[in-house]
Amino acid sequence: MRRDPRASTITEVLPRTFDVVESDSPEASSWLAERYGVDGGFVRLNMVTTVTGSIAGEDGTSDTISSPTDRLVLRAVRAAADVVVVGAGTARAERYVLPSHARLAVVTSSGDLDGVHLLREGRPPAIVLSSSAHAPRVRERLGAAPVEHLTVPGSGDLEPAAIIEALVRAGLDRIVCEGGPTLATRFLETDALDEVCVTIAPALTPPGTPFVSPSRTRATDVAGMLVDDRGFSYLRLRVRDRGGAPTR
Repeated sequence: MRRDPRASTITEVLPRTFDVVESDSPEASSWLAERYGVDGGFVRLNMVTTVTGSIAGEDGTSDTISSPTDRLVLRAVRAAADVVVVGAGTARAERYVLPSHARLAVVTSSGDLDGVHLLREGRPPAIVLSSSAHAPRVRERLGAAPVEHLTVPGSGDLEPAAIIEALVRAGLDRIVCEGGPTLATRFLETDALDEVCVTIAPALTPPGTPFVSPSRTRATDVAGMLVDDRGFSYLRLRVRDRGGAPTR
């Protein structure tokens, strides 16, 4: 069978199994599902960056620093989740559509949902999270659309703990945050994350905006690392608290 020219050989480096799978093979999805599967509730961050620390390529989105393997990993991470959390600005800039696995939860600190896709035929509608102060604007924007609106107390940026609590109350306790960098940093700074999944693209781009900007060093354990023959690497970092124990 002729090989897809976009395909890659994916190798597991950590744990040191050195197992391999072809990205265009029928086994690739289940192979990745084994490596990204998690039992019980969790909070993950999943993003892509260049080696120079940018979250976007020349087109201003992550598309041009992604790869077919990165998209396979993205599907595996989403398949292990109940809900994908993303800021409204990132959903707008990245032209998000509702994922095939997991619900989409859009976080808005202003109530502005213009240009954000909340509905897609054949998939559950998005969830919108806003502060109670911006609830009237969100309700006006949604109108009669069958979109679930969750409010949390306050008037400004939503705290990750409040976002997580609202989603868990809705029965969604396997949570993946996909940014943008402001929301991702808030999740990290408030010790909300159990694990960081990051794709590192072999691209020398202008530095731009990093995917997170922590105020201090966080101790982590490398839970897994994959590489492909296009030079991309795929890291899973378990975040530790001050005492060195997993945060959840």
